Amino acid sequence: MADHNRQQPDPRSAIKDPDDWVTGEEPPTAAQESYLHTLAREAGEEVPDDLTKAEASRRIDELQEETGRGR
Repeated sequence: MADHNRQQPDPRSAIKDPDDWVTGEEPPTAAQESYLHTLAREAGEEVPDDLTKAEASRRIDELQEETGRGR
């Protein structure tokens, strides 16, 4: 019988601050770059060429707020 009183882990607790990422100084992933450019185009903004993975993540968060996308 399943224990229905057990709490499920909070998925947000697994989210690390980009400043704490071991790979944060690496170049952005292809998925990050694609989504970042989509958001920037919608917001009418430019994307710098030299962003790190962590910087791209933060910029995505900012642009999601600005465009109403995402969370």
